[in-house]
Amino acid sequence: MVRNAAGRMIPEEIDGRRLRPFAGAHADRGGGRKAAPPVRAVADYGNKLRASLDEAIEACNLADGATVSFHHHLRNGDGLVNMVVDRLAARGLRNLTLAPSALFPVHEPLVGHVESGVISHIEGSMNGPVGEACSLGKMSRCCILRSHGGRYRAIQDGDIHVDAAFIAAPQADEHGNVNGLDGPSACGVVSYGLADSLYAENVVVVTDNLVPFPNYPWPIMGGNVDHVCTVDRLGDPEQIISGTTRITRSPTRLMIAKYAAAFVDAIGIMEEPAFSFQAGAGGISLAFIKYLADIMRRKGLRADFARGGSNKYMVEMLEEGLIGWILDGQCFDLDGVRSLRENPRHVETSPFTSYCYHTKGCFATRVKAAVLGATEIDVDFNVNVNTHSDGWLLHGIGGFQDVCDAGITIVTAPVVRGRVPTIVDEVVSITTPGETIDVVVTEYGIAVNPARGDILDRLKGSALPLKTIGELHEIAIGITGKPRKPTFGDRVVCLVEYRDGTVIDAVRQLVP
Repeated sequence: MVRNAAGRMIPEEIDGRRLRPFAGAHADRGGGRKAAPPVRAVADYGNKLRASLDEAIEACNLADGATVSFHHHLRNGDGLVNMVVDRLAARGLRNLTLAPSALFPVHEPLVGHVESGVISHIEGSMNGPVGEACSLGKMSRCCILRSHGGRYRAIQDGDIHVDAAFIAAPQADEHGNVNGLDGPSACGVVSYGLADSLYAENVVVVTDNLVPFPNYPWPIMGGNVDHVCTVDRLGDPEQIISGTTRITRSPTRLMIAKYAAAFVDAIGIMEEPAFSFQAGAGGISLAFIKYLADIMRRKGLRADFARGGSNKYMVEMLEEGLIGWILDGQCFDLDGVRSLRENPRHVETSPFTSYCYHTKGCFATRVKAAVLGATEIDVDFNVNVNTHSDGWLLHGIGGFQDVCDAGITIVTAPVVRGRVPTIVDEVVSITTPGETIDVVVTEYGIAVNPARGDILDRLKGSALPLKTIGELHEIAIGITGKPRKPTFGDRVVCLVEYRDGTVIDAVRQLVP
């Protein structure tokens, strides 16, 4: 074991793989060469259309221990992951690595495939039951959590070698050109599957809406696709709207959102050139967008762009002219899908252009203010979005680590949830280091990271309720008392990988 720059003890090697300890948010400077997919020839691709999903799987020649990947834009409405893994299990395959950009509660049937040995582990994001199975040590190998940008980097750099990528395609042609704009499973953006399509050994496009060539726009290009097949239904697009993508009705959380918008107003960045913002999928973040729009409307201000996850409130700002562009990585509701289809200023982007750290620049650093939710924040501003305070691994990283490259990263959270403190002395697991978190906004006050003296200078004379992070922690403990720490065993069941491929924390098996 070795202690990394975040102060966490991590393994030096696991499952035969040497690990690189986290060394600092911007310590990595890249190097090496990108992975390369096999070179193929047009002569072998006269007809990519397969008679069934089973025939497409057969054509991939998968064996035990293979890695299969998926994108998650249908979120909790996805039907493809379970469909494919069921068929792989029926073929007798075992010890598979699943590399999805995210899993949701709808994927609970995968737990049975973990218990039977079909799946050895997950490399990607896990939300809900599959994360619980990981916490209990049911995976035979160690899982790896990666951010959206980190996953793209890992595929690009060769840390993940995908044997077969299955692209859920709401609309596709026989050549394999894909978009998510129309059809019974329209989910809008599909470009989290871009890295899979570029680097996988085999790329299978699965659609329930086959249209004549050319299907355009084509964020997934047919020139990278091996096989195309149809199914009756990919999933339920209504379920891309989850509980985390509805605006909060809680008076406390609405107050936090109002404080966050007032903070952005108070530091004056909205009046500066090239203002832009990003807000996550949580109820507080959505309320923040609403309050920010009110301020911009009142002051006659306009943002150059907003980074999506798109949603109803962001779309309304675009249509009203309060923002110039939506640069979108995923649609959080059907208003986002409609806008992407109809509005030329609503643009689909991939993790390569928006988040990937191993590029010649992504636009995460061009976002002036980002607002994100968190499960825990500690007195060093470290943030945990993966494990609950009771130790259960229930959430993926999403784009959290990537978004924190914004000019000002604002984390919003109530001081306590139920009887559990949110502002703690030490987070259960670290998703993102405190050096990348600038401000924490709660209902009891706003704490600015002391490293951001420039922000504190801007707030001089402000009427906002400023507190130190230590004061917020004391308030939390005063309400709840000192919380009991979860009990873990020795076995590391999951690595929390930082966006640059280093390991920022190790999650151990929970003793419930």
